[in-house]
Amino acid sequence: MTALWLMFSGAFLAATLLPGGSEVLLVALLTDAPETWVSLLVVASVGNSLGAITSYYLGYLGRFAKTPEDFASKKYQHGLNLIEKYGYWALLLSWLPLIGDILCLIAGWLKLPIVPSTIMILIGKTIRYSLIVAAFMWAW
Repeated sequence: MTALWLMFSGAFLAATLLPGGSEVLLVALLTDAPETWVSLLVVASVGNSLGAITSYYLGYLGRFAKTPEDFASKKYQHGLNLIEKYGYWALLLSWLPLIGDILCLIAGWLKLPIVPSTIMILIGKTIRYSLIVAAFMWAW
C-alpha cells in the first residue's frame, strides 16, 4: 500500500509544474514488486492525470492574471498553436516533458471542455506508463 501511495504522489507531483521523475519511480517499484504492475500502472496514470488536471485548473484560474499577450511569448507559442489547431485532441501529448504542462495550462486558460480534455489527458498518460511497464516486463 505504501508503494501505491508513493507512486500516486510521485506521479501527481511530476504532472504539475514541479519537476519529477515518476518514470524512474515506477521502474524502481516494479523492480521491487513486478507482480503489482497493474496496480502501479493504474495509480501512476490516475495520479499523473490528476496532476495535469490541476495544471488545467491553474490555467483556468490564470485567466484573471494572464492576458492573451502573455501567451504570445515564445514559451507558450508552440503549445498555443497545437491547442488552436487540434483543440482538446492536443492533450494526448500532455505526457511530453515541458510542453505537456504548458498544454494543460493553456487548455484551462482557453476553457476547453473539461470532460473531453480529461479523457485525452488520461489516455495520453496511460499510454506513456503502459509503454514503460511493457518495456520493463519485456526486459525483466
